This record gives sequence, structure tokens and C-alpha cells, in this order.
Amino acid sequence: MSGDALIYILFLAAGFLGGGAYSLWKVNKFASGVLAAMAIIAAVGGILRLV
Repeated sequence: MSGDALIYILFLAAGFLGGGAYSLWKVNKFASGVLAAMAIIAAVGGILRLV
């Protein structure tokens, strides 16, 4: 897998996890927080791969 594909996958994962955290917010705040943390980690990983 090339580096560019990994960056795209990380940003896609961050987007999906962010959307999941947003939609889960009213149901379960703990699970929403976990998904939000994973989204932040994926986004930071993608940014660090760009740099």
C-alpha cells in the first residue's frame, strides 16, 4: 500500500468515526466520546503522514 492510500484511508476513517460520534451523542455519550477520540487519532495520524 502506498503512502497516499494510507493517508486517504486515515482521513476517511476520521470522517466516518466523526459522523458516528455525532449520531451516537444523544444515545450514549461514553461511546460517542470513544469514537470522537478515535477520529481525532486517525486525523492526527493522517496529518502526520502528510508532514
